[in-house]
Amino acid sequence: MKVADKISYLIAQREKTSQMGGEQRIEKQHAKGKLTARERINLLFDEGSFYEIDSLVKHRSVNFGMEQVEIASDGVIVGHGLINGRTVFAFSQDFTSSGGALGEMHATKICKIMDLALKAGAPVVGLNDSGGARVEEGVDALKGYGDVFFRNSRASGVIPQISAIMGPCAGGAVYSPAMTDFIFMVKKTSNMFITSPYVIKTVTGEETTFEELGGAMVHNSKSGNAHFACEDDTDCIEQIRELLDYLPNNNMEMTPILEMGDDPKRTCEMLDTIIPDDSKVPYNMKDIIEEVLDAGLFYEVHEYFAENCIVGFGRLNNRSVGVIANQPMVLAGCLDIDASDKISRFIRTCDAFNIPIVTFVDVPGYLPGVQQEWNGIIRHGAKLLWSYSEATVPKFTVVVRKDYGGAYVAMSSKHLGADMVFAWPTAEIAVMGAKGAVEVISKYKKEIAQAEDKLVKTQQKIDEYETAFGIPYLAAERGYIDEVILPSETRERLIMALDALSSKVEMVPAKKHGNIPQ
Repeated sequence: MKVADKISYLIAQREKTSQMGGEQRIEKQHAKGKLTARERINLLFDEGSFYEIDSLVKHRSVNFGMEQVEIASDGVIVGHGLINGRTVFAFSQDFTSSGGALGEMHATKICKIMDLALKAGAPVVGLNDSGGARVEEGVDALKGYGDVFFRNSRASGVIPQISAIMGPCAGGAVYSPAMTDFIFMVKKTSNMFITSPYVIKTVTGEETTFEELGGAMVHNSKSGNAHFACEDDTDCIEQIRELLDYLPNNNMEMTPILEMGDDPKRTCEMLDTIIPDDSKVPYNMKDIIEEVLDAGLFYEVHEYFAENCIVGFGRLNNRSVGVIANQPMVLAGCLDIDASDKISRFIRTCDAFNIPIVTFVDVPGYLPGVQQEWNGIIRHGAKLLWSYSEATVPKFTVVVRKDYGGAYVAMSSKHLGADMVFAWPTAEIAVMGAKGAVEVISKYKKEIAQAEDKLVKTQQKIDEYETAFGIPYLAAERGYIDEVILPSETRERLIMALDALSSKVEMVPAKKHGNIPQ
């Protein structure tokens, strides 16, 4: 064969694989409001920067007539390129080619790209759109899933792993995304579940739909399995690109410095009036966060799950920071099981990737209730204590209002290793709220019992307790608060603290790993 013929053959093979499952199946994909695997890859990477590998891989199955079946690129596109100028590895499952089903060689391609990402110290992005395991390949398909899971575990905390669910993701396929750092889902076109609605109906008699069982909003608001709910494929990919800007390439590097054009000494005058005079009146904690961060930009994570707390990314003086806060507008900002899990996971993600943590506190305590106790608030709440204590990145805390009881300790207190703790003059740091304290302090109980007007006396004692203990100054006297600051100074103080501790080194005892509460 002549050289020209060999080159022509290669070009023909490339053209064949680029057609994926064929024009008819591509049209069906578009009709569902979904992009194809190649369209997604082209959107994800900087224009012209993606290079595919393993495009000519074929499956080896001979069962059930599979030797006669050709699957373009074995149903998954893998390769590397640039996202905002930084190297990223990715795979994109092709639903138009045999439903994107995972078989032996399909999995081998994914594993290869994950291995390369780990060697290069670069993020890996998985665009999932698959009907599940390729049944015709039997145990080889299951082996493929196991190989992927193993690499998810090994890469965890070393390189950022991002998953996008952009179609079906069922059975064993869901575990790989669940082992990654962030999961994006697309509203109306993506779903995740272990067992399908048909199986559930057969086994339990319960009737449900794919959307009700495992749709984007279900996993964003109820289960907490997903972190982001996107409007469509394009929105999903744009959000992935944005998230990567807040993350380093790997655990040995720092996050990118992006010029935001915001004065580090800018005062935040609106914060001096944001806290209501009545401590029972809520306000939106996001207003404080956005006022403090560079250019008011806050990239919220888990927006719809455990809304009594807030987590997400922003920048201070052009550096990435992880932000954690209580939200007084939901459950008064109390900590509960879901909030504890949400915050704990976010702390560990930030700590793994060298992202400093800023915590804004307004917490009246842990949410009381029989169901909370029965469902394990003790072990879930302990995760929060564990995660803050374990984290060695710079940790800064701002107490803006309530900070009571065990929740005071849990929300990045000095006692759990916070490097600098600031309090506003509106901070109320005490063992419990004034009303509860008055009900349990013996001296107060006696005085109220002896009073002619018990209601007046009770309110008098509540006011007395608030004046004496519902203040930040007792904690400041003991060094538990590093400084009481004007709210308007918050941004400048945080930036100066971040600059001072940017080179922080903290040594911990040698161990294989700790044993986090379950």
